[in-house]
Amino acid sequence: MEKEITALFDVWNKALQTGDPNKVAELYEYNAILLPTVSNKVRHNHDEIADYFVTFLAKKPVGKIDEGNVRTFGDIAINSGVYTFTFEDGSAVTARFTYVYRWNGQDWKIIEHHSSAMPEK
Repeated sequence: MEKEITALFDVWNKALQTGDPNKVAELYEYNAILLPTVSNKVRHNHDEIADYFVTFLAKKPVGKIDEGNVRTFGDIAINSGVYTFTFEDGSAVTARFTYVYRWNGQDWKIIEHHSSAMPEK
């Protein structure tokens, strides 16, 4: 199960590479919550989540998990830890993350995603 949950990040990261914010938003439950890394605005649904990714995807991000910690509780799975995004301009940001997934009987959907830049330099 741990490999399956870890692989969900790869699916999400590949959706980023499409450059299509709707492809990324499709990985979230319709009423998911996104607390994004580079925005102060909480996102509450597909439209708001896609709106966030318009700006984020313009930077051409590529993510890599530096440390992941997977736990499962029936139809709920959590992956939390640290990831780094590199951007087309050569810059990078390291952030803490938590993805909460729910199995809907067909696939895993993100129901909660929190990402915040590391506070210490």
